[in-house]
Amino acid sequence: MDPYNPGSLAVQARFGVRDAAVHIGRSITTGIRPVAAAFLELQPMLVLAAADGDGHVWSTLLTGTPGFVRATGPHTISVAAPPPAPGPAPVGTMALDPRTRRRMRLNGIARPSARGFTVEAEQVFSNCPKYLQKRELYPPDLTTEPGDPVHGTALTPDQERFVRAADTFFIATTAPDGVDASHRGGNPGFVLVDTPTELSWLDYPGNAMFLTLGNLESDGRAGLLFIDWRTGTTLQLSGTARTDYGPDGTRVNRFRLSRAVETPSASPLRWSDPEYSPANPPLSRTPHDIEPPGSNLGT
Repeated sequence: MDPYNPGSLAVQARFGVRDAAVHIGRSITTGIRPVAAAFLELQPMLVLAAADGDGHVWSTLLTGTPGFVRATGPHTISVAAPPPAPGPAPVGTMALDPRTRRRMRLNGIARPSARGFTVEAEQVFSNCPKYLQKRELYPPDLTTEPGDPVHGTALTPDQERFVRAADTFFIATTAPDGVDASHRGGNPGFVLVDTPTELSWLDYPGNAMFLTLGNLESDGRAGLLFIDWRTGTTLQLSGTARTDYGPDGTRVNRFRLSRAVETPSASPLRWSDPEYSPANPPLSRTPHDIEPPGSNLGT
């Protein structure tokens, strides 16, 4: 069975990477191998992608003592955190370890449980360490309580600076076959704030799967998550996105914000300053160098 939806297949065909995608797609399984189960149990954080009751897509940071995420069978994980929905719901998850530049993704159906929620896996796979910044983990801050979430419909000047300084963010996307959580990384400045409600970034070369871009082909909803790795503050953005394709094969993602939630000290985890990935491209080109077509964002 082909692991890719029609949107991903269309983008793969556009760039002539279908054969490579077929090869890489063989690594996508429904089973959680022992090495993946062991990796999960070491992680103090998990990124969750899901839609809320109003249909807005969000990327959310979950944290806990290692073991709060664990495999409970060959196709199921258990997460000690509030469930994303009161009943079964499609979700995407990503476990990323900045200490080792390792990451794995598990997409499936979440269901509430006595411990929090479980996810029945439909897709399980790992990604290469490309664009992952290396960070060391400090002792958690267990004395600072999370602040009250600040809601908005446009970025404040401080939030604009937060985004411009970011070297990492996570993106949640959805399609008829499920939800996906993915990662984007680069040198600070790789994400542009074009207006208080519009962001853009170059889509760097990846693994030829085109899962995120494929989802955006059929459903423009997206959720972004930015983390202040030093303070634990999170900035969640929900809105719509599209991909513009340049004549030279370049790709620009353009995001329009509809809702924003900033939560001070949302996470107790404290990380060191980064050792930037050697794969990060220099910021010699920006999304402004790619002329967008005349269509409106989000349509």
